Parts: sequence; structure tokens; C-alpha cells
Amino acid sequence: MNEEDGQYFYHPLENIEDVEIFYEAVERQHLTKAVSKERPYTYWTIELYDQKNGIRGGGGLGVLAADTRRVAEDTGVPFALITPFYPSETHQKMKNGDIIDEHIPVNYKDFGFKFIDKVNVKCCNNLCQLDVIEKAFKNTRIIAITEPNFGELYSGMSGSDHRLYQEVALGFGGYAALKLLGLKPAIMQLNEVATFFAALARLDELARNGMDFYEAVVYTRKHTLYTNHTLVQAAEADFSFEQFERFVFPNLKSLAVKKWLKDKFVDGHIKLSSVTIEIAELRSGVSKLHARVANYRDIAGNKVKFKAVTNGIDMHTWVLPEINDFYEKNGILDMYLAPTADYEEKLEQVTAEKIREFKKIGREKLNQVLKTRPDQYGKILKFSDEDFIFDFKRRFVDYKRPELPFKDAERLKNILSRRNAHYILAGRVHSGDEVMSGKLKKLLETVDKDDYLREHVHYIADYDEELAYGLSSGSNVAINVPIVGLEACGTSWMKDIANLNLLISTHDGGVADGSINSYLNVSGENESEELDMLYQRMEEAISAYDNDFDLEFLIKRQLETFLPVISGARMLKDYLDYLFPA
Repeated sequence: MNEEDGQYFYHPLENIEDVEIFYEAVERQHLTKAVSKERPYTYWTIELYDQKNGIRGGGGLGVLAADTRRVAEDTGVPFALITPFYPSETHQKMKNGDIIDEHIPVNYKDFGFKFIDKVNVKCCNNLCQLDVIEKAFKNTRIIAITEPNFGELYSGMSGSDHRLYQEVALGFGGYAALKLLGLKPAIMQLNEVATFFAALARLDELARNGMDFYEAVVYTRKHTLYTNHTLVQAAEADFSFEQFERFVFPNLKSLAVKKWLKDKFVDGHIKLSSVTIEIAELRSGVSKLHARVANYRDIAGNKVKFKAVTNGIDMHTWVLPEINDFYEKNGILDMYLAPTADYEEKLEQVTAEKIREFKKIGREKLNQVLKTRPDQYGKILKFSDEDFIFDFKRRFVDYKRPELPFKDAERLKNILSRRNAHYILAGRVHSGDEVMSGKLKKLLETVDKDDYLREHVHYIADYDEELAYGLSSGSNVAINVPIVGLEACGTSWMKDIANLNLLISTHDGGVADGSINSYLNVSGENESEELDMLYQRMEEAISAYDNDFDLEFLIKRQLETFLPVISGARMLKDYLDYLFPA
């Protein structure tokens, strides 16, 4: 078929040498017989972290969603992202050593969203009206549903009525919004189980409009991708049959679909992962390791297999423009900021001189961000080009171990004092997470007891996209030490790699896509051994910055291994390969 008759094709990639063919097809808007402006790739997420467009998420899931849409925009893929617009967002600040949440109202009109119309969902014998709003770009769009009492992201317990209402509103309301806009999903990518109800709404529509029920199930399954971002099914909340009677069943018109769903309950409860697995034939994990070890089972008890599609980042958003220009001009990355066929050879252009030059530019960016970001003492920080900075910037959850370097405060102090280095901590503690709030408070008390650490360890509250970009650009070394086996992918470390920071990490999540020798690895038989290795790696990183040969070697080794891994264009290509095989 040709472009004139409105049909599209998708050319599958077998290896990186085919990337030019792919991008030529993208530029001609030739993608797939199933994807077009009217039949877009639909991407469903309960969380979007896109501050530029007025939606502030809570962590990596939302950041990834924003990056995926941006990459689709850059590569010409017809793409619709469907998400809630939360009318209130949470910010955090320090007060007397405690994290204080502030709740700030936001209005979608302030961010260029256009009101489309209203749709209804039924909950608890009430008709709930939802505003459908849209922000359209060249070939992508953000479609959101909202209403004044919708609440904040992740408000309430995970199995609460309000959380179920939000998820039902996104699924049934979001699907109605697509119909309102005249869109038919070519594929439905469900990011985590909170989006299950979108696929359920589609199944219900097909069944109630005359399609044989089993054909409707097959059709829905073949056009639905469930992307799992966590490792353990047991940690997921469940809902009761009584909750579904109030929030879910009233929105279903097909008796066959109602019976199908009712049969999925076990002892009066249901796990959304179980039914999401049932409704999606295509299933993906977000790193190679994650796809291998994720422990999920279907209703019959069989272990579920996931296709590995490692997360990627939008390089335009997260990497200094000067570095991206360097990559392009030297043939390391192509016009879409994906690795070229001979990128490894072109990495010879990465010299210690260039690394230090880019670090100076990044340091300026960081200082600009820090002008409005005081540390735990209310001090505004400003770093010189000569200052050496370690950072830990990611969600403050137990398995990521932000407190690990402080287990031996004296040794940490000795390492920092060797170079008069600074250590910056930035990360959000989830509201209600008393464990991590307590660990952060204890960590800061340890810092406060020592005169040197008090001047060189800084906690910056209210971690967000701006601070993440500043630290990725302006730090020297990133610390990433999750307990091995608990990180699904992570993307913070990807931004560090691309911005020419040294990475110190355990071999977990997406980092494990590369070899254990491709970065400064932290390992050991127990936490004590890991801690000793972490300190050794911090000393090695300091030494590397004093030796041009070592600095070049370590940075080039990271880039050689991970540039294909971190590429958002590669990620989208992998999804298209999986969804639309030749």
C-alpha cells in the first residue's frame, strides 16, 4: 500500500544497522497497517510526570510516560496518552527535620489543555461526570479526564474505594473520551494494573455491539499490551466483590462480560494483575532482568512470561543540548538521538577535555536550579567548577537504600574530605511512608552530629524533573544501590550515563542489561561487603577525575555499553517490533 491511500506499513528491525531504514519509514509516516492518526497507539497510565504540561507524577512511571510520548512525537508515531489530570498536587519541604507535605491546587487551563466535553461513569448508584480535556501536538496528544473531587495521585490506600474510583474513571471515562474524539485504539498499552479498566471497557463495547463474546475476548487480548513495572505480585492490593458491585459492574452493559469478570474472583477478592494478565495477550517487562525474574502468575497458577523491553529516556529532555549536539556532530547518535551503526568507533571523540568542558556547563545548570532549592538547613548552595559532587537522586523507598553510604559515617567523611567533596541527596518520600521518613530523619541526624558532614552533605526536598535534570547535568558521580532483585528498571541512572557522569551501582534493573564490568559495580555476599565495595568505588571515582586516561576510559566504557540501552527511540522500536511483527 502507499501513502496516498492512507495505509501504513511497519518495517521490523533485525539489528542496529537497520535503524536508518526505520527512521526513513518514520519520516514518511509509514509505520504499520494498524497505526494511523485515527487509529493511534494508545498509552494508558495512572501517572504522568510532565511538569511542562502541568501534570506532576510521583516517580519513574510518570517520567517514563512523558518520555514515551515525547519520543513518539520525535519519531512521527501517531500516539495518544490517556491519563488523569489531578486537580491537586503534592510538594514537600523540610521543617524541624521532618518532611511536610503541601497540597497545591492546579488548573488544566493554565497549561494549554482544551475542554472537549463531559463523559459519565457510574459509581455507588451515582452518575459521576468527568471533564475530558486534551492537549494536541503534531502527531501525539495527551487526553485526560478530571473532575474537582478527583483527588491527588495515589491518594488513599491502594485498595481503597477512592483509588478504585480513580482507576475506574480512567478506564471507562478514558475509553469514552477516545470515542468522543473519534479515535479507535490500534493498540492499548496498559502501564501497570491500575489501567486494566480501559481494556475492560473495550471488551464490553465489542461484546455489547454484537461481536461474539469469545471473539471479543480474543480481539481485545491481541490488541492489548500489559507492561509490568514491578517485580512482586504479592505486594499488590486487591479489591473486594462488594467494591466491584459499587464501582465496576454498573459500568458494564454486557452480561457476558460481567459473568467473565465475576468468575475471576477468588474468595470474594480479585487482584487486578490476575485479570490484566487474562485480558492482555502481550506482556512486557521493563528490563531484561525484570522480564526474567518477575514473579507473576495467572489465575490458573501458571507463571507468566514477559517480553523484555527495557525502558529508555527522551535524550532531548534529559541531556544537555551541548552534549546532544556533540553526539550528533560526531556521528555517535543520529538525528533521533539513537546510536548510529558505528557509534562505538565514534566514541573516540569523547576526551577528558570534552568531559570537563561539559561538566562546567552542567554545573552552571545545577547552580541555576539550586537558587530556589535550599538544603536541610535552609542554605542556598552554589558549587564551583572544582567542587566534586556525588549524588543520590531517586524515590526514597526502602529497597533503593539511600541510607547505605551513611552506615559508616566516619569512613564516608574520610572519602569526601580527600577531595573536599559534597554529597547531595534528593528524593521524595511517599506520603504516609513512616519507615522511610524515619530513615531520612535518622540519616540527617547522623549528618548533623558531624561538623564536616554538616557542611558537605545536603538534602534537597521536593525532588522533581527540574532538580533531576540539574543533578544529572552538574554532578560528577551518581550513586544507585538498590537491593539486587528488587529494581525493575530505573531511569535516573540513564540520565547520568548520557550526561557523562560516572555511575556507581549494584547490578540490578536496567543496569543489568550491561555487563558487570561496564560501570563501577557494587556487589558482595551481604550488605557489609556491599558497603565496603561502595566506599572503594567512591574512592576510585575521585581518583578517575584526577587522571585523564582513567576518566576517558570509564566514561567511554559506560557509553559503549549503555547508549543503545538508554535510547528512547530504541525502546519505541522494540515495542513496535513486539506489537507488529513481520
